[in-house]
Amino acid sequence: MFSQVLLMQVAIAAGVAVLATGLFLAPLSHQLDDQAMHRALAIAQTTAEQPQIARDLQTTAPSVTGPVQREAERIRTATHAEYVVIMNREGTRWSHTDPGQIGRHVSTDPSQALAGEEVMEIDNGTLGRSARGKVPLRDEQGHIIGAVSVGIAYDSVRARLISAIPGLLAYAGGALAVGALAAWLISRRVQRQTRDLAFSDISALLAEREAMLHGIREGVVALDRGGRVRLLNDEAQRLLGIGEEAVGRTPDEALGEGRTADVLAGRVDGTDLLTVRGHRVLVANRMPTDDGGAVATLRDRTELEQLGRELDSTRGLIDALRAQDHEHANRMHTLLGLLELEMYDDAVEFVGEVVGDHRATAEQVTEKIQDPLLAALLVGKATVAAERGVALWISDRTRLPDRLVDPRGLVTIVGNLVDNALDAVAGTPHARVEVELRAEGRTAVLRVRDTGPGVPEEQRELVFTDGWSTKKPPAHGKRGIGLSLVRRLAQRQGGSATVGEAHGGGAQFTVVLPEALAEPELGLEPALAAPAETAVEEESR
Repeated sequence: MFSQVLLMQVAIAAGVAVLATGLFLAPLSHQLDDQAMHRALAIAQTTAEQPQIARDLQTTAPSVTGPVQREAERIRTATHAEYVVIMNREGTRWSHTDPGQIGRHVSTDPSQALAGEEVMEIDNGTLGRSARGKVPLRDEQGHIIGAVSVGIAYDSVRARLISAIPGLLAYAGGALAVGALAAWLISRRVQRQTRDLAFSDISALLAEREAMLHGIREGVVALDRGGRVRLLNDEAQRLLGIGEEAVGRTPDEALGEGRTADVLAGRVDGTDLLTVRGHRVLVANRMPTDDGGAVATLRDRTELEQLGRELDSTRGLIDALRAQDHEHANRMHTLLGLLELEMYDDAVEFVGEVVGDHRATAEQVTEKIQDPLLAALLVGKATVAAERGVALWISDRTRLPDRLVDPRGLVTIVGNLVDNALDAVAGTPHARVEVELRAEGRTAVLRVRDTGPGVPEEQRELVFTDGWSTKKPPAHGKRGIGLSLVRRLAQRQGGSATVGEAHGGGAQFTVVLPEALAEPELGLEPALAAPAETAVEEESR
């Protein structure tokens, strides 16, 4: 490919040099002709302005030795003209380079000059082809008494043109040499940049690249040195929720301000960076390229993150079940001891208390929260909280009918906030988490309060940032996604998620979800009871 590019560029340079030389030579001939005619006209004008010549033309006969011939030859010799012909009004020559032509009629038409006009032309006369200038000859009164015709040999014009050609060819050759050198340097650069691949190889690589980019199940975003998107494949468009219109724009312009744009633009350093785009959890990696740009890859980790959270929940449930199993064994031993001591009434009372406590826990939750998914979630969280020594309370203000538009989304929000609160109060004295869920028309309002250390005011927006966390990462991956997902889910429903200080200390997370509940069917809206605030907690072991 290197030789092909070099030959093409040399051929182009040679063609340009030849074309430029031809374009220069074409008008040069006309310019030289024009210069010769103006020179002839100027000599003729200077000759005609000498009054002695006009007097000699009127007072002497045409003669080889006459004063007119002598003066004309002097002027011709001094100016290197081919001829200087002076004639009367009848066109009879008083001077000529060829003495034999003196006294004869001129060979060309002198009527224009005798009519008072100045003439420039290239014509054929007795001395051959020449550049000619003709002017009228006037006496002292201004009357036309003849004409002066001056010619410059055309061969001298041609000689000047031919003499100019070597210089032009030298310049053209120099330009061609410079062009060839530039072509060689460019070809070498192209060779290095293309790694000496042939055009067919480059075409095949481009075809393979297109097939690979649009076939892989990983998002690829390429940015130029100006930070603008120059390529994104089908998977990147799907994960980011943008189209081809993003090409040529910066990540901030295409995606809006946020962590995803910061990661793509390189304002966040690191590998396997977590970010949330819409409802998707993405893992991003960014690698700079030699041309000053960068290539970012995106992997969808939504399902993996969900599985990880389910695994965390499952582990928590297993721990709770293990604790319940241990507690159940203790209760069975207690019951067995009562029976062996034949304390039957006490045994019946003991069993009733245990069964009643569990039944009351579930009933108290379902009375206030009629959505089965949320109720089941909070009952399970109560068991986990009890195992961790935390009191989980359902506020007496809690009222939520079974009309949720997106119950799974609210389950995710409640689960993340409760888990976050349990982590915050773990290991603190009198640990307590309070959940309040109520409906205001079609708006759902969620508040989760804890008695933990709270969130400093300067970090209350930072806690909702993707990847930000003060806790040790779990076994399955990274933290810093839960609260970010809470805000994203709330914003997706047109709501908000904020954090402030709870009454008495600790943190209070508030989520407002407009249009979260469907319109109630007439006559079918169940009445919700309003029992007193109840602690939903397991008995200590």
